[in-house]
Amino acid sequence: MDNSLALNKNELVAYLKKPASQFTKEDIKRFIAENDIDMVNFMYPGGDGRLKTLNFVVNDLAYLDEILSCGERVDGSSLFPFIEASSSDLYVIPRYRTAFVDPFAEEKTVTMLCSYFNKDGELLDSSPEYVLHKACESFRKVTGMEFQAMGELEFYVIDEAQDDFPAVDQRGYHESAPFAKNNDFRTNCMLKIARCGGQIKYGHSEVGNFSDDGLNFEQNEIEFLPVAAEDAADQLMVAKWVIRNEAYNLGLNVTFAPKISIGKAGSGLHIHMRMMKDGKNQMLQEGVISETARKAIAGMMDLAPSITAFGNTNPTSYFRLVPHQEAPTNICWGDRNRSVLVRVPLGWSGGKDMCGQINPASTSATYDTTQKQTVEMRSPDGSADVYLLIASLAVACRHGFEMENALEIAEQTYVNVNIHKKENKDKLAKLKQLPDSCVASSKCLEEQRAVYEEYNVFSPGMIDSIIARLKAFKDENIRSKVTDNERKMLELVETYFHCG
Repeated sequence: MDNSLALNKNELVAYLKKPASQFTKEDIKRFIAENDIDMVNFMYPGGDGRLKTLNFVVNDLAYLDEILSCGERVDGSSLFPFIEASSSDLYVIPRYRTAFVDPFAEEKTVTMLCSYFNKDGELLDSSPEYVLHKACESFRKVTGMEFQAMGELEFYVIDEAQDDFPAVDQRGYHESAPFAKNNDFRTNCMLKIARCGGQIKYGHSEVGNFSDDGLNFEQNEIEFLPVAAEDAADQLMVAKWVIRNEAYNLGLNVTFAPKISIGKAGSGLHIHMRMMKDGKNQMLQEGVISETARKAIAGMMDLAPSITAFGNTNPTSYFRLVPHQEAPTNICWGDRNRSVLVRVPLGWSGGKDMCGQINPASTSATYDTTQKQTVEMRSPDGSADVYLLIASLAVACRHGFEMENALEIAEQTYVNVNIHKKENKDKLAKLKQLPDSCVASSKCLEEQRAVYEEYNVFSPGMIDSIIARLKAFKDENIRSKVTDNERKMLELVETYFHCG
């Protein structure tokens, strides 16, 4: 077996001895027949950003071949607001590379994610996963590079409060057991996500923890490795499904909501990106952030106001994006700076063998650390449809390469200080701000929609639908309306507790 597959947790990869990207219909049929699989599930994203499921009993090989070849019909009008009931039939066709053994099913089940097709057998123009595909293709066409991404998935785990080994309020970052109570839950989720094909970087407890009304709220994070952007979105969708199912089975509750309590840490969905060409990361040049990366960042600076329309999609999102807190509101970027919108994380660019210094018995490390460099968009949260969010970021990065003044914009928006400190107020005053509500985001998207519609990435109808949904919240000046109204804030939290 290829050494790169030796530790892969996906049962199909281990059995078939090939990477998931090479799975064929015959591979899926053979695995199902030789492993006594009883059920097949199709899963696909709906308009609410959650995975939907269609179940099949494996009756015989002929029927199995039929569903793997032809997929099945579904009612698109019940899945998406932009599809009319009068012409709502869609096909869902499985993508074999996404196959995994369902870790929760009582009967042995193979699950695959699907793509949508219209009545003419063409990929559905406005389906979330196809929008992302078009965004990645247009990025490749313009730049000659592959757009890769990965997410930092933050969430709260809620269970009964415990008196032993109490955690310090809002001091849970990387806490260990027994002060962190849900480490085992998180690691079990990580293993199940890996068995479903997820490429995980690490997991840890996060800053947020508090107790209220006999319940303990503990924030956690699972971060992924950078992969092709379409795979990154699939992995995030499956991960949220796994975390919710694991919590349900254990009698816990979880939420990816951006804000669940005033004065406590909100949960984001930071997206890291890198651009690859011929297998090489293009984000660094001679140890510093490259011109290529700065052009992509400039695109994100320009489209930042409208990216919130995809990444911050309900009113509680704007209680997380509050001025002078860690979640960003100012449109700027910087190195290793958590007060900015786009951060360039510490990137192992020092050129020293740190491992060798503390492990003298080992041979010198020769790892190419330039592969690790990414840039991180910090505004999105768990309310996002991950396919549309990552598509919007691919569009923004592509846009940077099409802007004549991209490097000038990058220079103007670069910040290397904490902009929230008093001595930097003049610099802060020059920066543009993110919108402060869903309605404001909808206006920004209307103003910048042409960029998203280029190359037919987002259809005009889809942009219209997103704008209409955001406007329907009628949440203008939501912060000032709710700041001193705890009851209203709790109503909003309850309404959007299970968003995304």
